[in-house]
Amino acid sequence: MTPLGWLALVLVAVGVVGAVLPLLPGGLLSAAGVLLYWHSTGYAEPSVVLVAALVAVGLLTTFVDYFAGAIAARAGGASVLTTAAAVLVGLVLLFVAGPLGFILGLAATVFAVEFAQHADAEAGFRVALYSTVGVLASTVVQVILTSAVLVALVVVILV
Repeated sequence: MTPLGWLALVLVAVGVVGAVLPLLPGGLLSAAGVLLYWHSTGYAEPSVVLVAALVAVGLLTTFVDYFAGAIAARAGGASVLTTAAAVLVGLVLLFVAGPLGFILGLAATVFAVEFAQHADAEAGFRVALYSTVGVLASTVVQVILTSAVLVALVVVILV
């Protein structure tokens, strides 16, 4: 395998890590790795169909990364204001306290804003729980999707 092929494999592997670490775009790294590998083989392997499918999985992973938490919050009943405030506070706390800060900031903000709007602690807790579970579930989905891209590329390389 060429050095470019190895770099592509590393990009896809880092994509799996990026699915867990915030601010590291796992899906985009996986898609870039697949495209780089395809380029390194002179577009000979994998097939165009497989490349398109793997890139689509990378883009789906990116969508999940950026929007799953907000979708879960909305599904739980959070308002647009609540969702926006929670994402903003979560991002600030991400830089201060890391991933745990993001998750706790998101949950606390959702609860606080929903409670302030409706004076209903039970509903605020429910919406905060939906949001938190959505963010955690999106991470699991991202790991599964980027791992599938990695496994597929390894199989292409070995076969």
